[in-house]
Amino acid sequence: MSIETRLTDLGITLPDAPAPAANYVPFARSGNLVFVSGQISQGENGLIKGRLGENMDVAAGAAAARRCGLSLIAQVKAAVGSLDKVARVVKLSGFVNSTGDFTDQPEVINGCSDLMVEVFGDKGRHARAAVSVPALPRGVAVEIEAIFEVE
Repeated sequence: MSIETRLTDLGITLPDAPAPAANYVPFARSGNLVFVSGQISQGENGLIKGRLGENMDVAAGAAAARRCGLSLIAQVKAAVGSLDKVARVVKLSGFVNSTGDFTDQPEVINGCSDLMVEVFGDKGRHARAAVSVPALPRGVAVEIEAIFEVE
């Protein structure tokens, strides 16, 4: 089954690949690796802002991370043309806007990790970092970058 068919079966519609907000490229390819720049949490109604442990709970954070994942997938599709060329999700690095005493960053970033496995199956299993930061651009809740291996 193609990844596009899987997305349809899952009821997932990818957003347009977001344009960079500053002086960088949305992705860079080196050999068979595609490095996707950090994608911030944004939905159909704009940026998903908040701070975990202050005004956002884990479930809302995981939903924000899932939205980052959709943007990551849209970027790799823009980079290689077809999601069927993705051989593996190699690594995710997730940043969670959170208070100093918030310790559930892994559960938040699971929103993106779970999406990768849902969409790519075993090829979606990846290495990962999930870290806390005191602030993210534009006040968003989550930012995630990724490395994909492509054919």
